[in-house]
Amino acid sequence: MKKKWIVLLLLLIIAIGIGIYINGSTQSKPSFQEVTIVDNEEIDESEQTDPPEEEPETIEDDNVEETEQGPLSDFIVRAAQNTVHFFSNRETKITAIGDSLTQGIGSVNEEGGYVGILDRSINQSEQVVTVNNFGRRGNRSAQMLERLELPEVVDSIEESDIVLITIGANDIMRVLRENITDLNLDPFYEERDLYEETLNEITDTIFEMNPNTDIYLLGIYNPYLQYFGDVEELGVILEEWNDTTENIADDNDQIFYVPTEDLFSEDTEGDLLADDRFHPNDAGYKLMAQRVLDYLSEDEG
Repeated sequence: MKKKWIVLLLLLIIAIGIGIYINGSTQSKPSFQEVTIVDNEEIDESEQTDPPEEEPETIEDDNVEETEQGPLSDFIVRAAQNTVHFFSNRETKITAIGDSLTQGIGSVNEEGGYVGILDRSINQSEQVVTVNNFGRRGNRSAQMLERLELPEVVDSIEESDIVLITIGANDIMRVLRENITDLNLDPFYEERDLYEETLNEITDTIFEMNPNTDIYLLGIYNPYLQYFGDVEELGVILEEWNDTTENIADDNDQIFYVPTEDLFSEDTEGDLLADDRFHPNDAGYKLMAQRVLDYLSEDEG
């Protein structure tokens, strides 16, 4: 009988022990889950609340387009302000036509050359200017004159307040290649006379389409040293070629000459040419765009 009571007592103690263990386990497990849920909620609120508060500030302070494309605002917008003020007073259209410099060859960050930079800098806040780009790589002056007959080019020029032109570098390059073994000035004088005649035809044709437009002729810089070395004749050729262009501008109040040679001189800081060592890179095109904006704000303001 005594043994029976001892067994029952042991069973009772074991049952109580199991109950305490189960109850303790049940209470501790929800407690752990509750802490975890609370911690997750705090983390989620932090992750979901903080970025929306910070993102608008980032967008307002740092324009994404400017960050990707470099210091466009700091470098060019100051030059664009007077021009933008002038353009904002009326609907303005620009036609850009010419060779690879107008097309933007050499740009690696999809800047679009100097024309694309002009477009974005003028229209950075609102669309005040429409820009049509008809640049074609390799075009010489005679080829550009033929392209003025294209219907889309005619339509654009007829409606344009401003026509921007880069031409002449390929005319020089052709003579250089054809006379590289016997470089003298005579072939260049002949070609320059043809260039002058063609450029006059180009400007006359544009004014026939639109007598009220203004034409900006960009001068030629000197990339030829990379190909032909330090040839004294090249400096003379380039100077006389640009003089020819400038003289055409001087003879008409609606034609403006925009020099670029000094932008790419040996004294210029930094590398401004693309990998082909002929066309500008993005930094070079930004200098060209700033120079054009300077002339636009001076002449149009």
